[in-house]
Amino acid sequence: MTGATTQRARLTYVPAQPTADARPTAVEEAGIVPMSLRTVHFVLPGGVDDPAAPSGGNAYDRRICLDLPGFGWEVARHTVPGTWPRPDRTAGDHLARTLDALPDDAVVLLDGLVACGVPELVAPHTDRLRLAVLVHLPLGDETGLAPADAADLDARERAVLRAVPAVVATSDWAVRRLVAHHGLAPERVHAATPGADIAPLAPGTDGVSRLLCVAAVTPRKGQHRLVEALAAVQDLPWTCELVGGLGHDPAYVDRLRALIDRRGLTDRVRLTGPRCGADLDAVYAAADLMVLTSYAETYGMAVTEALARGIPVLATDVGGVPEAVGRAPDGGVPGILVPPEDPAAFAAELRGWFGEPDVRRRLKAAARGRRAALDGWAATARSLAGVLARLPEAPRRAA
Repeated sequence: MTGATTQRARLTYVPAQPTADARPTAVEEAGIVPMSLRTVHFVLPGGVDDPAAPSGGNAYDRRICLDLPGFGWEVARHTVPGTWPRPDRTAGDHLARTLDALPDDAVVLLDGLVACGVPELVAPHTDRLRLAVLVHLPLGDETGLAPADAADLDARERAVLRAVPAVVATSDWAVRRLVAHHGLAPERVHAATPGADIAPLAPGTDGVSRLLCVAAVTPRKGQHRLVEALAAVQDLPWTCELVGGLGHDPAYVDRLRALIDRRGLTDRVRLTGPRCGADLDAVYAAADLMVLTSYAETYGMAVTEALARGIPVLATDVGGVPEAVGRAPDGGVPGILVPPEDPAAFAAELRGWFGEPDVRRRLKAAARGRRAALDGWAATARSLAGVLARLPEAPRRAA
């Protein structure tokens, strides 16, 4: 399969765009011709393309690489392998060489997972490069960190974000969080919310019983809380599929499997590992309700992936999840949000989902309305392109 064919296969559900003779392209509207595309150097974690370790951040990064050229920016990718945000000496040296090799006054977008833990490598380049950092999740918000480690990563991230001229976050909530937490100037922090590709409406199974959770199996995603909630409603006729990478925290996966076994749910809760392409589409198509029990989310791309198929959502009320759930144009809410740290509340809402047909009908109608109103990835790329275009000239160049 050719590269072009691969890209088309990955983007099956991108809405059809008007032809060039129907309206000008984004590049034409900006007064730019293809030969004048500017270059942004995008520094990415080495596993960004690994199908065995999918994540919302990786999917966002890959999609931005595809869509930025439509808004005047050619993307030069620089992948940096390593155990980010805590790199070993080899990974740190690789990043240092990558940044050293970039020409003066180059526009550089750094994934926050790579940049935010190493201020000693990033900050020295602020006088000659036009730097922006893309923060998918504040480093200190990762669940399970020892307090000393969280505090150290938090301080390192603060040093990086205060040094660079622009910070990009993936939701309005995340912008507010970064500004308040790190004391950043609000005008330097910008939102570029993930887009969504509208997909065919999911037919579901029986309209109620097939539950789906799409998230890497990690402590931050809190699948153990979901299992505890499901254990409290064993009398209901549900099945639940947990789709997501199993290699991020093998010890947590082992504890989760043991919990499922202890609660007698082995035949009803399945950990199926990561899915992509047609396999992921098929999983969504069979789902009646999306469930998510995260401790922290800056947005929640799996939420909008579900809504893009008309699937209602039951999730914890954390971070940017309410923003992702949003509202239909008529004001209807396409999901139910419950307080974090409360599996009993989650279980109670599951009972409501099963026992109240009117609730299900309202949620499904709102999900279909929200589906039609979701922004596409072009809006994300447009926002990011605007941030890159406004980056100030590097101080050394200006001098």
